[in-house]
Amino acid sequence: MKDTEKLQKILARSGYGSRREIESMITEGRIRVGDHVATLGERVTAADVIRIDGHTVKVRDEDSVPCRVLVYHKPEGELVTRKDPEGRATVYERMPPLSGARWIAVGRLDINTSGLLLMTTDGELANRLMHPSYEVEREYAVRVFGEVTEAHIQKLLRGVELEDGMARFKRVRRRGGEGQNQWFHVMLTEGRNREVRRLWDSQGLTVSRLIRVRMGEITMPKGLVQGGWVELALDEVNYLRGLVELPLLESAPVITKDDQERQIKQARRGSRRHRDEQKARLEKGKRGARKPAGPDARQDSRPDNAVKGRGEARKDHRKDSRKDGQKDERADRRGDKRPQKPKSNRPQRQHAGDKRK
Repeated sequence: MKDTEKLQKILARSGYGSRREIESMITEGRIRVGDHVATLGERVTAADVIRIDGHTVKVRDEDSVPCRVLVYHKPEGELVTRKDPEGRATVYERMPPLSGARWIAVGRLDINTSGLLLMTTDGELANRLMHPSYEVEREYAVRVFGEVTEAHIQKLLRGVELEDGMARFKRVRRRGGEGQNQWFHVMLTEGRNREVRRLWDSQGLTVSRLIRVRMGEITMPKGLVQGGWVELALDEVNYLRGLVELPLLESAPVITKDDQERQIKQARRGSRRHRDEQKARLEKGKRGARKPAGPDARQDSRPDNAVKGRGEARKDHRKDSRKDGQKDERADRRGDKRPQKPKSNRPQRQHAGDKRK
């Protein structure tokens, strides 16, 4: 570590989040340096004690930080956040476990966007890949609802004033479609919040599907299912590092093409298992669903023992019979009148001296 470095830089490098995430923690007062609350831009030394949420953190030198990168195939419905207060699924739940490091998402894809998402253990790499000054290309396949004219495309290429400043696509290519739904491939070199959707919306057009297909020259590995990941090999990691002017690595976890193929197959099996589990939960929820009680709610007309096992129903029947018998005996002892037996249809014998009617 140098004599002094910016706090957010060394924490990002040590794997505690991207620089943007670290800056948010500092703003929220969650980080302390020594006995005081940290401030944005504060510089620290190797001797400083740093705590996040009360826990002392271990700061790593640049050479000791492992740099690993995954390509993750994000499905729609997952959030790019570590925890969701509503309990929704997040991309971090799918990541392989790490020891002494954390996965950091390179940028964000909103809940309704799918496709390629890079994950890394190197906070500095994540920060530079996201920073607009390095102009890393991001390409998206986008399905647009509405009639897209050449005038619309030219406006989007020249630039549109959005609420957070000027924005534009560097390239727009038609990819066909049917009726009012047309596919395009668009490319831009920054990653503002929902930027692709907002650009099309500025022209009165609606994005009905959005998929990221490329970042730099890294594309989705063939056959990688949604919810699956593949780790990049050393040459691919060094390509990304060179793109943002970071020193190249001489060694890293050795990932071969065979390793990547195996990871793709594992992801396919895991995706199938995940779908089966979701289907089972859905069916179980349907079976267990009950109509809300109320004055108009229909009551179940079946007897209680209709939903029990045969043996349990038989036991309950015997119990009920014994209880009924005990009740009758108690009623007799109290002097209650028992019902009379029906008269027999057989003719009664007449005795001598009886008068005939």
